[in-house]
Amino acid sequence: MPGGRAPPPLLLLPLLLLCPPAAPSRGPPETKAVFIGEEQENITVPCSNTSDPGGLVSWYRNKPEATFLLSSNTTLPPESRYSLVNASSLHITGLDPQDEGNYTCQEETLGGHLEHKVQLLVASGPIQININISPTGIHPNGSFFVAKGSMVTFNCSSSSHPPPMVEWSFQSPGANSKRFDSNKENFSSFVLYDMSPTYQGNYTCMATNMLSKRVQTVTSELLVYYPPTSAPRCWAETADLGSMLQLICQWSGGYPDPVFLWTEEPRSLILGNSSSGVETLNRSQLSDGKMFKCIGNHIVESGMMGANCIVQINGPTLQSEPLKTCFLGGNVTFTCQVSGANPKAKISWLRNLTQPEEEILPSSRYLITHGDSVSTLTILNCSQDVDEGYYVCRAENPVRVREVDIWLTVKKPLNIGGIVGAVVILLLLGVGIVSGFIFYYSPNICLKGNSLRGQDSSDVMVLVDSQDEEEEDAEEEEEEREEEDLPKAISRHGHIHRVTALVNGDLERMGNGLQALQDDSRETHSDIFQEECDRPV
Repeated sequence: MPGGRAPPPLLLLPLLLLCPPAAPSRGPPETKAVFIGEEQENITVPCSNTSDPGGLVSWYRNKPEATFLLSSNTTLPPESRYSLVNASSLHITGLDPQDEGNYTCQEETLGGHLEHKVQLLVASGPIQININISPTGIHPNGSFFVAKGSMVTFNCSSSSHPPPMVEWSFQSPGANSKRFDSNKENFSSFVLYDMSPTYQGNYTCMATNMLSKRVQTVTSELLVYYPPTSAPRCWAETADLGSMLQLICQWSGGYPDPVFLWTEEPRSLILGNSSSGVETLNRSQLSDGKMFKCIGNHIVESGMMGANCIVQINGPTLQSEPLKTCFLGGNVTFTCQVSGANPKAKISWLRNLTQPEEEILPSSRYLITHGDSVSTLTILNCSQDVDEGYYVCRAENPVRVREVDIWLTVKKPLNIGGIVGAVVILLLLGVGIVSGFIFYYSPNICLKGNSLRGQDSSDVMVLVDSQDEEEEDAEEEEEEREEEDLPKAISRHGHIHRVTALVNGDLERMGNGLQALQDDSRETHSDIFQEECDRPV
């Protein structure tokens, strides 16, 4: 038929409803069917079950009374929304809700005319489904987020005719989707109390048009966030390059990860803002004692009080013994203690002999150990030619470098046996000398030895002047000659006096004898001196 269009491929199948028998007529009993179309779609409504009627077909719309639309012998303008398909079926283009109503198809036959009643329903939607979750925040990608422990209201709405049936479903990460059970026919809104991380996932609103059975769904991701419960923790480390400093800040225990802001104190100069919490500084930005602050900001509780920490950087301080001694062929250990370094200092041992800045590496002759704050260097099998000299302990971090010098002296080992023998000989010699002096200047001590000898001993002790026997003999001869010449003048003088005493324990008498000997000697010398003076020159 001119102006007609082929039916679109997406047509809903008509729901045929058998009407009760009508009043007797001149043809077969009247039938009634219901057809459903969607807004803005096309629909073709057949006149009857007969696909190829033999007579004239006319269509009327009962609104509110019968209104002629078109017939098989009617020519309609091209812009008309109505047309006939196969000279019998009514085709409507671009359905409008106003097209909904009852229609009559009248078919002319040889025996009369037949009327077929049909009902057209126009369904709309559901379209423009909106999900509202509150109170929440929203990310640029459309995801919602709520704070842990909060109360959240879910609401879903859409434009539909007739109003749709709404259902909600939830799918947690890695699990299957589950529908929320509800006794309501229209479950468009609900409330969740005390949100927990288990409620994080995808929430889907499904709206169904019960007339057209068209279903529309919208899914939104809901994230449950919570800040860390502890305070941030920060520290300083040496970067891989060695001359760079890394400021590291951690604030774990929350979801998602916070954002960190590093500032230089006390000026609050901003150094950087990142989610990693790592800020790298070069040596020109560092000085001993400088402080840096890390401030943690979480999306749920941004700027929370107490969410910060401070790092103070310091250069190392060294302590070591300045002098060390090693015996030839022995071992010696240098100890270097580091304190006050932040970040931790790297310790190295250097040897400044043939090549400056020559670092000592562990080998068969050098043993190096590093602890938290102490480093040791052990030299095995010391050699005077090779090992004697000064060594350097160096501690370095990005803040500064410190060095301390240690001088090593290598000596030959001492002969312990010879030293001990010499000491013993010296002791014996000393004892002998002391004893000799005692016996020489204190002969009385020898008299006490009579207690070791018998008390009835009749020994005689003769005390002789301290001159040699030869001198005594010479003097005796001289005296004899002088006596012959001057018998009266020198008869009472003598150079040698002999005192004899019985040693029988009478020490008092012996003492008197010694005293008399001394007096006699003084008188003799006096007389001799006087005689020498009286002689003529």
